[in-house]
Amino acid sequence: MTMLEAGSMGAGEGLEPTATLLYNDWYPALRSEKLRGRKMATAMLLGSPLVLGRKRDGSLFAMRDNCPHRGMPLSCGWFDGSTVTCKYHGWSFEPESGQCMEIPSLTRQDTFPARIYANAFPCRESDGYAWVYLPKPGSGRVHMEARAGLAPAPGIPKFSDHFRSAHIEAELPLNIDHGIIGLMDPAHGPFVHQAWWWRSRHSIHEKEKHFEPIPQGFRMSAHAPSANSAPYKLLGIYGQPIETTIDFILPNRRYELIRCGSKWFSSLTTVTPTNANSCRIDVAAAWNILHGAPLVTATVKFFGRRFLRQDQVTMIQQAEGLKFNPSLMLIDDADRPAKWYFALKRARLESEETGRPMVHPMDGPVTLHWRS
Repeated sequence: MTMLEAGSMGAGEGLEPTATLLYNDWYPALRSEKLRGRKMATAMLLGSPLVLGRKRDGSLFAMRDNCPHRGMPLSCGWFDGSTVTCKYHGWSFEPESGQCMEIPSLTRQDTFPARIYANAFPCRESDGYAWVYLPKPGSGRVHMEARAGLAPAPGIPKFSDHFRSAHIEAELPLNIDHGIIGLMDPAHGPFVHQAWWWRSRHSIHEKEKHFEPIPQGFRMSAHAPSANSAPYKLLGIYGQPIETTIDFILPNRRYELIRCGSKWFSSLTTVTPTNANSCRIDVAAAWNILHGAPLVTATVKFFGRRFLRQDQVTMIQQAEGLKFNPSLMLIDDADRPAKWYFALKRARLESEETGRPMVHPMDGPVTLHWRS
């Protein structure tokens, strides 16, 4: 790697003050445990206000938090387990389809307008999250009959019937592009995550990793995990080779799988844009490592929160610098995954605009080198 391979980020290259958002995909809105009984909850996804709830049959719904009549937030109204009623004029809606069921002000002389719909979105429950499918604005609602054809909501890969799980989250005051490339950045660990239980700055050494294209993303091929990361060393108690695979998949997902014989640790990390210049990181994990040991889940969450807090503090500080819109650059090889992300994003947006199949920017396996 030489500085000749570094490049300033020009127009259209990403890292702009406001990032282009990707629609027509699933995003985690909130933890589904918040949706109980007749209680509704609100969330913000890609700048769209949502109201969510759980119907009597246990299924989830997600609607835009505006009545189509006069814009009143539906979350200010009532939910009886089957219909959502607006507080302003009593209009009622079936929440999964969004169809208007009642307009109290109509008389017997009026014809009920059967084609009135509130904006409702596909919503599925997976690994304790309410995932919402957001179509591109202006493309119309996703009809009930079309929802069966959508890809399943994402989830953590699992490899045995018995496992433990945990989740953590943090808010980030940055646009989605900065959040994503922070998620995949391989060089910040010894600086941001200096700790006795992770690694130190003095542990930096050269690494070689192999990458390959996968649909909508790329994979860091199976490899032995970093020897300078303390948590991986714990797996040495099993006396078998340890292997890690990391995938990034548009629009916002990082999957990591650690295998040690029949033992495994699997995680799904997402960075979700809430608004144009803010996002939320969610980490959900499952494992059968040390399955019978006490306090494992509490320990994982304790250190996981500390690890994520280090990233959060760093990005809060970065946001202060970004307020002045400085010139930025990406270098090879450590920043190559970030470059692939921007290229994948451009390719997907071009495919959606033209209707042609998406052309993957990687034409084959690539080997990268960096120090961390």
